[in-house]
Amino acid sequence: MSFVLKLRWFFQERWKFYALAVSLMIGVNLLATIPPKMIGNTIDHIQKGNLSASQLHHTVLLLVLLALLIYVMAYLWITNLFGNSALVEKLLRGRLLGHLTTMSPAFFQRNSTGQLMALATNDVLAIGQTSGYGVMTLVHTIVGASVVIVTMVSLISFKLMLAALIPLPFLALAINILGKKVRVRFLAAQASFGAMNDHALESISGIRVIRSYVQEAHDLKAFDKVTSDVMHKNRRVSMLNALFQPLTSLIVGLSYSIGIGYGSYLVFQNEITLGQLISFNIYLGMLIWPMISFGEFINVLQRGSASADRLDKALTQKPDLVDVDTPTTVAMPERIEMKGLTFTYPIANHPSLVDVSFQLERGQTLGIVGRTGSGKSTLLKQFLRQYPIESGKLFVSGVPIEHIAMDQMKAWVAYVPQEHLLLSKSIRDNIALGKHTASPEEIAHAVEMASFAQDIAGMPDGLSTIVGENGVMLSGGQKQRLAIARALLIDSEILLLDDSLSAVDARTEARILQHIRKERAGRTTLITTHRLSAVSHANWILVLDEGRVIEEGTHEELMHFGGWYREQWDRQQMEASLED
Repeated sequence: MSFVLKLRWFFQERWKFYALAVSLMIGVNLLATIPPKMIGNTIDHIQKGNLSASQLHHTVLLLVLLALLIYVMAYLWITNLFGNSALVEKLLRGRLLGHLTTMSPAFFQRNSTGQLMALATNDVLAIGQTSGYGVMTLVHTIVGASVVIVTMVSLISFKLMLAALIPLPFLALAINILGKKVRVRFLAAQASFGAMNDHALESISGIRVIRSYVQEAHDLKAFDKVTSDVMHKNRRVSMLNALFQPLTSLIVGLSYSIGIGYGSYLVFQNEITLGQLISFNIYLGMLIWPMISFGEFINVLQRGSASADRLDKALTQKPDLVDVDTPTTVAMPERIEMKGLTFTYPIANHPSLVDVSFQLERGQTLGIVGRTGSGKSTLLKQFLRQYPIESGKLFVSGVPIEHIAMDQMKAWVAYVPQEHLLLSKSIRDNIALGKHTASPEEIAHAVEMASFAQDIAGMPDGLSTIVGENGVMLSGGQKQRLAIARALLIDSEILLLDDSLSAVDARTEARILQHIRKERAGRTTLITTHRLSAVSHANWILVLDEGRVIEEGTHEELMHFGGWYREQWDRQQMEASLED
């Protein structure tokens, strides 16, 4: 019942198709009871010696027509039912992906990539099987068995039917016990499958590091251990699954023995005819599939219910951030102001930002520098609305950022992170990721601004060059410039550059910054960097240390203070002169 409740939305939407499929299945089961009766009558006529040729021809013709009709009806319900099964898999995968796109980073810290992949593959497949194959086995069990049993009682003998079905309650009891154990073992198998996905992803994405440290054998050994665990747990599931059909066959075999033995006694007592006994045994044979279906149904239902629980658990997790009921409309981010913001990550014990304040007018540039781990990237991420922040601490045009619709805020921002996500597509497709309608001229201009044109010209296919998975065909500097071109293409109101020039040389950095200052005049830019020359032109510079602002001012003011900024500047200038 829990499975039906979790998929109620789908069954309500597709109830007409399910009703048609079930109706056709009922019709097939009803029609299937006619041939055994006809065969039994024919045998009785043969025994009595009054079967004519015309009667035989009529019977054979009718049996052929019934077979054709059952074939057509079975074809219709199979395509209908399993078409719905494929549809629910498609809808669930789309719903899961849509849900994942709304979740904050905290969700992905709680749920590993491997487990989410297992949801989208194995679990969705198990749910689809239950909504298709499971429904089929349920109808066959209930309708098929009911129709056959009623036919046995009404056309053959109640006593014979009752005696032959004595073993069936034991089948129901055994299958119920096995079904509960299958659910427990299947959940464990799915969890181990997710762990295997995680290991495979880590091994493939980190193959260069693994090879550089000559850890191939160790990684293979570790992966073998993970896959052995998956095999062991799936084998435990298969061992239980393997018991269903032999158990069903054993119970049905006992029913056959009772039916033939007691049925023969009734024939000798003239309570039933020989034709009726043969018809009864054919009907009893027709009960084999419903009994097997019952075992299959319990098996599939337990798998589907377990997978539905896992999927429902993921889908019911709410985003950490949601829009307020009535967001405030802001035409343009004229001013950005942070007032004593303190921020702590959900899983952290210590704050990453402490009492940070600054004010930035539209068209200005803010530079953010400091040691590694000082909170530079965390400060930029406050504008991406990924985590909840203190109310009334960050304002855009005088409006608290939590009162502005998240879609509106994201539409203003272009973000170039330290770790670049590149699709396994062409350079052109990667650059146009945020603006699919971009013209060739717009893409060429963005490439020129990112000082990437010369690199592309040297590639065999130019903009059509496939970058490989996560840009494996590009160098670190090329990846950065591609990401910068992607951000510059959308011409956003706020540009966030998170140490995005670390992999390019000083001259290339200077050209890119010159292009940004020229092309983005009147638009706001925030830059974090370790190379101070990248922010020397900024209108205001923050120096962070352990999340606190320890120095702030213009480049000239910070040089005059003679603190950490001046010390780092002098060291970097000396290093640059030595390199030259």
